[in-house]
Amino acid sequence: MTEDEVGRVLFMHLPGVEGLCAGCRWWWAWLSPYPCYQAEWATRWHARLATRRFLDGLR
Repeated sequence: MTEDEVGRVLFMHLPGVEGLCAGCRWWWAWLSPYPCYQAEWATRWHARLATRRFLDGLR
């Protein structure tokens, strides 16, 4: 996955007014609580990338 693709996942899978994931509801008609699996995965991926960039900058 690229950073752009992960950003799209994070952009789409946001909490809705009722506490459900708006991206899951819009894409698949799933009533998934937020954070859904896609949002959790994208957040972890983004955090690993940010950590890697930070640690590479310290060398």
